[in-house]
Amino acid sequence: MRHPAVHPRTKLIIGTQVLLYIHIPYCHHRCTYCAFYSNASRSGVPDTYVDALCHEIGMRASHQPVETVYLGGGTPSLLSSQQFDKVMQALAEAFVLDGLQEFTLECNPEDLPPHQPASTLFSFLSSPVNRLSIGIQSFRDDDLRLLNRSHTGRQAIAAVEHAAAGIANISVDLIYGLPGQSLSNWQENLRIVESLPVTHLSCYSLAVEEGTILRRQITRGIVPPAGDDEALSHYHYLLEWAEQHHFHQYEVSNFCRTGYPSRHNSAYWHRTPYMGFGAGAHSFDGVRRRWNICDAARYIESLSAASPCVLFQEETLSAEDACNEVVMLGLRTVAGICKGDIPPPFLPIIQKKLRPFILNRLVIDSATHFRPTPDGLLHADGIAADIML
Repeated sequence: MRHPAVHPRTKLIIGTQVLLYIHIPYCHHRCTYCAFYSNASRSGVPDTYVDALCHEIGMRASHQPVETVYLGGGTPSLLSSQQFDKVMQALAEAFVLDGLQEFTLECNPEDLPPHQPASTLFSFLSSPVNRLSIGIQSFRDDDLRLLNRSHTGRQAIAAVEHAAAGIANISVDLIYGLPGQSLSNWQENLRIVESLPVTHLSCYSLAVEEGTILRRQITRGIVPPAGDDEALSHYHYLLEWAEQHHFHQYEVSNFCRTGYPSRHNSAYWHRTPYMGFGAGAHSFDGVRRRWNICDAARYIESLSAASPCVLFQEETLSAEDACNEVVMLGLRTVAGICKGDIPPPFLPIIQKKLRPFILNRLVIDSATHFRPTPDGLLHADGIAADIML
């Protein structure tokens, strides 16, 4: 269902606390594997975008207390200190930040000290930001060149060490199953993690998406294709390593030290309502999903009184849609699908559809949950596709 409004003022979240997502769709340049919406910008984030973002935040103000904020992208660490302060001021005027539990900032190593001494990290240290998610992807320079990343392995290590001096909760992103990446290469990445003050680890199997630079390189024979067998061996080693080094797996791609799961992302997997601001950002109120236009120029234009246009679209979920989301998201978590979250008329249907996977020991049927086994987690998306209504 398309929403005709230009400047929505309705509150999407009903409750005592809200979760906020802020999207910054700008990067230094395009990474070869990236299929997300972003804009290459050598000069940083345009002030016009920050102004539009603050305008949207103000229009949707609810003055409710906020539990988590996630500043994602793109590359939010491209924001200048002045731009970051402006966004924080807009949030403080629209919501209550006093009880904020978690404020995550996505960033890249090249935007942090010591590589960038004048980094906005210094602004972050005096702000509510208490968690960094650093997009490292690999500590090996060969991998980083393949991915067209802007940092080196040494810079990544130094960035983590410097950031941890001011922020205790550090998450790093890594990718496995890369073309030419051996098991020993992957083990090397994890050995480096062991030596760093990291509390959270997000590890993603490489997905070669349509429209990406990497897909074109593989199609033209410039880069060898990634091997499924290699990715599988990397994943199984990751599980062994995580158990040995006290990283608890709580979602198919996410591992944490005790007490350090991502509160914000965990809320997504449990279908907790949240509000999203910025071009391409999504929101969910428990019944409706809404998404802003994936075009920064049109987003800026839509928030200009002189040139109004549609800012977002939305859809109201049917009972079947809601059930499918419960199944899809639940199967990606170690806890699994809570039976109480499945609308009662659909529970016996889902149970019947899951029976082959239970017999094949990919899913465990407990009193309260359908819980994926470690192998089931690896096939979570495929299982979900087979059992959706």
